[in-house]
Amino acid sequence: MTAIVFGAYLAAIFAIGVVALRRTRTEGDYWIAGGKLGWLLGGATLAATHASAGTYIGTVGVIHTVGWEFTWLVLFIPFSYWFMAGVLGPRFARTRELTLPAFIERRYYSRRARALAAVVILIAATVYVQAQVIAGGLIAETVFGIPAVWGMVFFTVILLAYTAIGGMVAVVYTDLVQLVVMVIGALVAVPMVFRLLGGPGPLFAAVETLRPEAFEFGALPGVLLFTMGISFLLGGIATPEKLVRLYAMRGQQEIRRGLFLAMIVATGVNLLVFLIALGAMGLFPILPSGDLAMPLIASYALPPILGTVLLAAVVSAIMSTVDSLLLVAGSALSHDLLGVLRPGASPRARMLAARFGILIVGIAPLVLILSGVGEGELVQFIVLLFTAIMASAFFVPVVLGVLWRGLTREGALAAMVGGVTGVFVWQSGVLPWPGWGPELVHPAAPGVLVSLVLGVAVSRFTAPPPESALAPYFARPAGDSR
Repeated sequence: MTAIVFGAYLAAIFAIGVVALRRTRTEGDYWIAGGKLGWLLGGATLAATHASAGTYIGTVGVIHTVGWEFTWLVLFIPFSYWFMAGVLGPRFARTRELTLPAFIERRYYSRRARALAAVVILIAATVYVQAQVIAGGLIAETVFGIPAVWGMVFFTVILLAYTAIGGMVAVVYTDLVQLVVMVIGALVAVPMVFRLLGGPGPLFAAVETLRPEAFEFGALPGVLLFTMGISFLLGGIATPEKLVRLYAMRGQQEIRRGLFLAMIVATGVNLLVFLIALGAMGLFPILPSGDLAMPLIASYALPPILGTVLLAAVVSAIMSTVDSLLLVAGSALSHDLLGVLRPGASPRARMLAARFGILIVGIAPLVLILSGVGEGELVQFIVLLFTAIMASAFFVPVVLGVLWRGLTREGALAAMVGGVTGVFVWQSGVLPWPGWGPELVHPAAPGVLVSLVLGVAVSRFTAPPPESALAPYFARPAGDSR
């Protein structure tokens, strides 16, 4: 029964992609849904993109492994959406682009900067999709009883098919469906988990008895927890799959309302997932991997129908994030890299390159996993590496770029290169200071710090930006007399 329901659900998602193809007539339609999204669709696709395997598999897995100290990171979610609504939204609404690298080129008057941004996105997207593919394999193994490897292949094929066919239009409408399924799944699971353990009081008592360390701090160093929070905050602000949705919405009012909706839904879903994680510790106190907790709750702790709903919510979270990343990766290859290397390429050539880019970024993570790269890593820690790369590459060029007129082309290039290099050097652990490294400080902190220092320092010693590059982001809107 579960397999039949899942098969029907995936078929429906694919059908949406086919229908979306008929509504996709231009590059603007394919990349940003024509810039015509209202606040409901825009907010829904933002919230659905936020809720990934990192939420439903990874967060539950980390909490099951290290305890409830990880839950405080949810406090960073409202701040990231508030910042996007108050600072980035008004400026992004003034000049519509199709991609984040296109913004980089306009603000920093440099095709090299645009190409560099596209390369960073391709690398980071590969890392992030890898986490989602691993989670997809776990779900397929649970639902269909097939090896996780074949489950990864199955999910990759479905995602590649409907994303490459329908573009942003397909992604937006499937995100809305998937968000509804995600919310219903979490709302259904929490009271059922409470009921199995006798209510909230007995649940907390069971966890304290079976996993007494769950409510203690110390499993992760305090500095590491704080810098993980910084990674979520800054990476959440600067990720291209979220920023491009600001371009997809009709105007500033829709952007603000959409971001408010996304903030409420994303925060609420995370709080529900925290309760599910607590239930997992009471029901399955010892597991070989924390990432198994959510699939086990759905398969063995809930009635079949409700378990299917929860698994569908997890699958929805995976799909709604991967399709967005695949779309961003496709645009980075076709609209940005190809646009720099072959500026005269026809729209048809760019669309073919886009679909090729989607295929490459979809298949590469699967190849890496099969080669043993990332094997055994908790899903959420892979997601955190992605946010570290994005924060270190784009927070300074995007945020400082619309707040400080003095950030130059050379400063932005130095910030991107230095930030990403700092993340990978710190993550590698090849440091001259004993006891320092990713086990104490998350790579996002040194990456963003290096990016900020280089961006400001290099800008101080290079020619200021031309007024034409600054005008779209610093000029007052028409009619503003302040």
